[in-house]
Amino acid sequence: MNQLRRLPELWRRLDVTVRDLPLGLLLAGFSLVPTFQDQATQVGDLPSKPFGPMTVVVLVLLCLPLAGRRRWPAASLALVALGFIVSMLGSYHIVAGTALPIALVSSGAHLERYRRTAGAVLTAAYIALAFALVELGSTEGLEDFVMFYLLAAAGWGVGAWLRATRAAEVERRRHIAEATRTAERTRIARELHDVVTHHVTAMIVQAEAARYLTGTPDRLDQTLKAVGDTGRQATTDLRHLLDLLNPDHGEPRTPPVGRLLTLVEQTRRAGQPVEFTEEGTPAESTGSADLVAYRIVQESLTNALKYAHGSRTSVQVSHRGREITVEVSTDGSGRRSEVRGGGRGLEGLRERVDVLGGEFSAGDLTGGGFVVRARIPAGSPS
Repeated sequence: MNQLRRLPELWRRLDVTVRDLPLGLLLAGFSLVPTFQDQATQVGDLPSKPFGPMTVVVLVLLCLPLAGRRRWPAASLALVALGFIVSMLGSYHIVAGTALPIALVSSGAHLERYRRTAGAVLTAAYIALAFALVELGSTEGLEDFVMFYLLAAAGWGVGAWLRATRAAEVERRRHIAEATRTAERTRIARELHDVVTHHVTAMIVQAEAARYLTGTPDRLDQTLKAVGDTGRQATTDLRHLLDLLNPDHGEPRTPPVGRLLTLVEQTRRAGQPVEFTEEGTPAESTGSADLVAYRIVQESLTNALKYAHGSRTSVQVSHRGREITVEVSTDGSGRRSEVRGGGRGLEGLRERVDVLGGEFSAGDLTGGGFVVRARIPAGSPS
């Protein structure tokens, strides 16, 4: 039973010429059956000759080249057309004549170069064949020859349509793959920005503060310990980020909202007074909302360290049914640190929230300070 299930796979592994050969053999077999000898694809309506040695030659020319109709479409079409011309001029009317429309469809679909030249040569050969058949006594009129030509051209057109459809599908898949790679690079770059910027900003602020604590060894030791803790946390978060690049790790682990308190404590150790409140119970399945909420708080606290160092900062996270709301604000009493940023953080947060169908805003407060607000639907797909 297992062997039978593997047959399609084994068939696909065979060379394309081997897979295309049976059709030609099938046509040859039907041509040898007396019942089908009058069922022929023909033009000219000349009296049919009995089966003889020359018929075998025609069979070979018409049927065997079909094995190469996809690998060598030009050669296959040329040999089949030659066999068809010989069969018509010699009045060897056999079922194998059907190989011509098959070859036309295949060549239209697989011929890559000199397509117009091939069409012109075939047209000229057909015109010459038509005149030769008339000279041999064909009783068909002009309209019959034209109809046969149009049917043959339709076969070529079907193949050309298949070729165009296949090319469009390849291009579509290429665009999808390129868009997927771009989106993945953007996602990783965004994650890298969030992780590195926050931790490095905190370390720089802490290191700058340590310069002024040389006279107080206890506080200096505490500050340097905070720098070390921040560096270790950065290493951990970067290791999580690398999971995005390693397919063997499965789904990458994402920081839950419950880790926000650790983030807040780290910011406090960098000298930023932060008030943190969390309300409600997280939904059982939050999808990407959990990570987005974490990144919003992370980026907002990073900006607070950069542009409002020492300012009283408030972080409020609320779980309400199927959504998470986040608000991070500063009162404007702090000072700008020496750390500079690229200005892409808030825009990246807006993109994250938009993808999940939420709402995001960021701007100055009337009485001074800055506020970031977000409403994130929970349970949205990653």
